[in-house]
Amino acid sequence: MENEAKLSIYRAARTIKRKENTVYNALRSIYEDSIFVGEISQLWPQLPLVANLRCGLWYSPKFHSTCYFKSTDGHNNNWSFNTSRLNFHIALLAGQKGGCIIVDSTRRGKRFPDSMSKTIPIWTCVLNRSISNYLNNNNNGSSMEESDMEQKSVDWDCSLHLPLWVSGTEKAAIEERLEGWTKDLEASGADIAALASCLKKPLRPLWISQRTVIWINEVPDYDSWDFTPIILLSASLPSGVPQHRTTSEFSWNYIPGAGDDEESWARGLSPNLFWNHAYDLISSGPDLCNQKVADMVEKDRVYRAQRGQNAPQITAKPSISESSPNPLSVDPLLCSDLSNLNVSSSDEESGIYWLGNTNLALSSFQVAENATNVDCILNCDQRSIIVRLPEAEAYLHLPILLRKVKAYKWENTSWEDISVSICLAILISLYNDEGSFDGGKSFSETGITKSEMRRRLVYICKFAIKARPSRGNLRQVFNFLNNSGNQK
Repeated sequence: MENEAKLSIYRAARTIKRKENTVYNALRSIYEDSIFVGEISQLWPQLPLVANLRCGLWYSPKFHSTCYFKSTDGHNNNWSFNTSRLNFHIALLAGQKGGCIIVDSTRRGKRFPDSMSKTIPIWTCVLNRSISNYLNNNNNGSSMEESDMEQKSVDWDCSLHLPLWVSGTEKAAIEERLEGWTKDLEASGADIAALASCLKKPLRPLWISQRTVIWINEVPDYDSWDFTPIILLSASLPSGVPQHRTTSEFSWNYIPGAGDDEESWARGLSPNLFWNHAYDLISSGPDLCNQKVADMVEKDRVYRAQRGQNAPQITAKPSISESSPNPLSVDPLLCSDLSNLNVSSSDEESGIYWLGNTNLALSSFQVAENATNVDCILNCDQRSIIVRLPEAEAYLHLPILLRKVKAYKWENTSWEDISVSICLAILISLYNDEGSFDGGKSFSETGITKSEMRRRLVYICKFAIKARPSRGNLRQVFNFLNNSGNQK
């Protein structure tokens, strides 16, 4: 009986949540919070606005770039500095622009998600410590004036800066792990020299939410700070309970962190498609919003299908008020504008990410279909493509299924995950440490360790900044290479 009572309470709570979490409530909440994001970004208009994927991507019609800091890396007793998510392009962007503003949100009733409370502060601290070590070990004027390096190494702040609501006990536990994380970063092969050259001041996080008091006539100039600011902007009001609101036209429930968990409410709508039609959707009201969303995503799906682009039909989970599902589509993510950021040799305009001098490149299948500057293509997507290469043997379709298939997934998941994993296996098994093709000689002589695999992955991420291979696929690559080595 007790278990049945618990189950009934759980079902009731889920039912209430679904009723509150309608498309209109979510979109209206996002729209209201985006006004706050716009106001803060205008306080420092020179600082680039960056979305932390995926929730943050909903809160502005335009971002300069995206990043990927996971809240789970900041959970209590699960703190982590992950070399497969270095986000080096954000540190370089902050160095070039004097700082940046990262947007995210949370539904858990907190002022800030753990990605902002701990994951990013850990990231800034580890990067600062590695830069300081580099400056102290390389005061020879090789990449900058010797006097400048000496002065920077003396003044470089390596402290862990956490918000006041993180307890002293937790801070001390994190500090005990900093040295190990710093060694992991330095052993990963990350280009610390480029970071040290780009950053004039150490990185430091600052926190702003809708509860933060800012005197508009006393906004400090970010150039006046003795650090490079990473402004962490939590978009939503810190309340875990939806708030009923009424306007002259409609009644609706405000949802904190509404952009989170988009699979459960977005019905195929993407941030890009939402902002293209934001006024129409918001002004339609709760009764018409669902149908407008369905019409928009289907029209967008047909538009892309007619042009040979990715346009899958998926079935959305029906809401309580619906009797039948609608075919929906997945819209591309907002493209990151990194045209002014020299972080790699990739052809950003064409969408091809060349990996140094290896002659290997990564891209989405849509880009590969129209590529003219490549000699051969290995297509890991489920869909085949029509290519115009000199030789028929230069194209190989090797469809690989995702281990975890969701009804809604990012359009570029295949190349960000699967293709990166395949490329990693090729780079390890057929290339030496200098990035030169040797037909597998180095691999057969030395084998592979997890440390070496992480180092090669960091190398890939240096050029393909959107690469996000899953832990499961990386494990499969490691196991495959180990088995291959044993067979030899």
